[in-house]
Amino acid sequence: MTQKFQVFLLIALSQASFCLAQEMEKPWMMGPFKRAVNAQPIIQKDSTSTFIDPIKNQKVFWESMATFNPAAIVKDDKILVLYRAEEKLGEKEIGGHSSRIGLAISLDGINYIKNEHPIFYPDLDNQQENEWPGGVEDPRLVETEEGLYVLTYTQWNRQVPRLAVATSKNLIQWEKHGPVFKNHKEGKYHTQETKSGAIITQLKNGKLVAAKIDGKYWMYYGVPHVWLASSENLINWTPVETYEGTLAPVLSPRPGFFDSWLVEAGPPPLLTENGIVVMYNAGNSQNIGVKKLGNRVYTGGQALFDSKEPWKLLDRCEKPFIKPELPFEKSGQYADGTTFLEGLVFFKGQWYLYYGTADSMVGVVTAKK
Repeated sequence: MTQKFQVFLLIALSQASFCLAQEMEKPWMMGPFKRAVNAQPIIQKDSTSTFIDPIKNQKVFWESMATFNPAAIVKDDKILVLYRAEEKLGEKEIGGHSSRIGLAISLDGINYIKNEHPIFYPDLDNQQENEWPGGVEDPRLVETEEGLYVLTYTQWNRQVPRLAVATSKNLIQWEKHGPVFKNHKEGKYHTQETKSGAIITQLKNGKLVAAKIDGKYWMYYGVPHVWLASSENLINWTPVETYEGTLAPVLSPRPGFFDSWLVEAGPPPLLTENGIVVMYNAGNSQNIGVKKLGNRVYTGGQALFDSKEPWKLLDRCEKPFIKPELPFEKSGQYADGTTFLEGLVFFKGQWYLYYGTADSMVGVVTAKK
């Protein structure tokens, strides 16, 4: 066997192994998602970016700490990525900085140009008490068939994290509607931690739009369990409860698996012919989970729910379909590593899945339809 042929055989075997590893575990799952060759983060912090903060009334370095946990949408044949940007405030721990939402635009899904200023942030408005000083975090974004953009995000006043909603017609000017459960049962859940709202979508005429099931919109949300809520207008939401009047989890952590510590709603779920595919973020508890994954590592899972009864779990993967593997996914302010899924778009015949890495940067993987 010649040396040249040996090299060729090794490459072929390596590629075959890679393809085999990328096969989806279940036929209903989305993917396989693949990283680009020599994958690098697509969005990183910038210690020189400045912005006049309306609350402080002074110049701040709004993305000096980290840029991560992105939402995404397709508009005017471009991908728009809305990412969480942290302003560094000394040497504070995670959650001790201030977050705003920045914007990066791509014409090709490869190169991304960032907007100079944040497009969504705490302001001198009626949500200041909910959003300051911690900021606005972890966006998810959907579009209605009528062209209205609906943003779910976490308000962080450093006391209680609250899931909130805002709407826009152009992704620049926003109307904040406040916490999603503020009107439910006289604010029963208003002081309870809520976050990570992922509204069900469907692919319609090549475009992802918010989907209705039985005349309502539905949203998976929460951590350490995933719960479910419905809405008629995408602004006021009603959580699904048990007959006893308590929140009914629809997805929970599993001892013995990669999601043994917690589960958290990921990007907007997709209504398919097989059911509702929910990508979720999964935390591993090493002592009762998967030892080789490490402790508190965030990976990605997929679950299938009934298309007519979105609370009914039909199937679930047993292994993560994405996990921290590259250096930038395993190093940052979250030292245990994350591939934290938040944004999903369909663009030029491919799926683009956007994720935060180690609470520090933004990555992307792609899959054919």
